[in-house]
Amino acid sequence: MHLFRAASIALIGVLAGCATTEPTGKNPVIPSAATASQLRPGDSLTVAIIGVPDPSTNSVQIDDQGIISLPYIGTIKASGQTAGGLTHLIREAYVTKKIYTSVDISVSVTERYVYVGGEVEKPGRIIWTPDLTAAKAVQAAGGFTLYAKEDKVSVVRNQVLYYVDIKLAQKSPSQDPKLEPGDSIQISRSAF
Repeated sequence: MHLFRAASIALIGVLAGCATTEPTGKNPVIPSAATASQLRPGDSLTVAIIGVPDPSTNSVQIDDQGIISLPYIGTIKASGQTAGGLTHLIREAYVTKKIYTSVDISVSVTERYVYVGGEVEKPGRIIWTPDLTAAKAVQAAGGFTLYAKEDKVSVVRNQVLYYVDIKLAQKSPSQDPKLEPGDSIQISRSAF
């Protein structure tokens, strides 16, 4: 009987040592990018050229260098502009190159993205919404794989790296940082 009790106490001690602990601490405050209205690489746009003999609607995506390409005028630097500022640049390019003497341009953002990679079920880009947080982005990417390091997730914004504990974010929503378009999340593999 004493042997059984000793074995039971030892087993309870081992199991207690394996218990998960509540995350403690705080996640970093990630400073906001310049402005949410500025266009970034990866943004999808619709550029409507109207009030001309051959009106068109062009779906374009800002490339990694911040450039878009449009008929007759070629490339234009779009990254860092607002939709209104880009509208003005496009109009000026068509008039300066004497393609049109008068043209109406409309620029609208159709989709913006964040990127999730590493140890998630479906790595790739996620459509950004104003309420998207780090934990929600992981969920949208299918959740963590079995080997994910959930307590040290990398978030990159404006080429600065921040580490976020997603376990803490799930337990305390105030510790779940909001994401901005163009953010990149990378989940590394745990040692175990």
